[in-house]
Amino acid sequence: MQKTILDRVERVADDVVSLVLRGDEGPLAPWEPGAHVDLALPNWLTRQYSLCGDPGDLSAYRIAVRLDPLSRGGSEYVHWYLQPGRTLEVSLPRNHFPLAPAAEYLFLAGGIGITPIVPMLRAAVASGAAASLVYVGRSASTMPFAADLVATYGERVRLFDHGRPDLSALPREQEVYCCGPASMIAAAEAIFPRLHVERFEPTRRVFGPDTPFEVVCARSGTRLRVPADESLLDVLNHAGRPVPSGCREGVCGSCELSVLDGEPEHRDDIGAPAGRLYPCVSRARSPRLVLDV
Repeated sequence: MQKTILDRVERVADDVVSLVLRGDEGPLAPWEPGAHVDLALPNWLTRQYSLCGDPGDLSAYRIAVRLDPLSRGGSEYVHWYLQPGRTLEVSLPRNHFPLAPAAEYLFLAGGIGITPIVPMLRAAVASGAAASLVYVGRSASTMPFAADLVATYGERVRLFDHGRPDLSALPREQEVYCCGPASMIAAAEAIFPRLHVERFEPTRRVFGPDTPFEVVCARSGTRLRVPADESLLDVLNHAGRPVPSGCREGVCGSCELSVLDGEPEHRDDIGAPAGRLYPCVSRARSPRLVLDV
């Protein structure tokens, strides 16, 4: 974790605040567009937020937080209690939504989904690529950074503050990056062949029944039984093998572990790379998994 000082809190839209977190011990860890961090809050909760500042400025990170009406304590704390000067711990950046080199980009953002897109658009334009942004919101007042984006990029940015545009009318040849509500992502998935997405909530899918399996902690040789009604993450934590975790829904990647043997059943929405799994949601297809813990 990295120690930061909350430098500024700025309201950037209805129910959205921007936080500037300045490094307390020198430059912060480098990051690339699409990256996010875990923010450890003083109320013992950890939440994930996309970095929306300038990757070239490592003196501070910038994030934006929307107040969720169904908040489980994270966004409420940020909006109601956080004040400048507070010391906050932030994880090293992780990137499951990287910007690949391309000659032409289309960025699709819905609401707070604009946060990872802001540095992506900046990087795409700086590279000389043809890049455009379609930004959708319920109303102009709910769309963070909208005015700044238009002022900076002009006609590259198209704002839709009263309903989603017809995505099928947009060109389909470019690389498309989309972050927003599940309905927007689903609509984009039905249209664009070269689509990259980041989700804030898991896709609703049906898996087979949960069955028990064994996990071996390779570093100690400890063998643990994972029952059908308990997650692998909880079993490891209860056995004194704590694993950092955030969303517990398979979308943030903070609990990623290495698999040394056995076949995982991946249930995440990130797309676990070979030899990895996310124990908050994933289980095992084989009777046993050997993990690097």
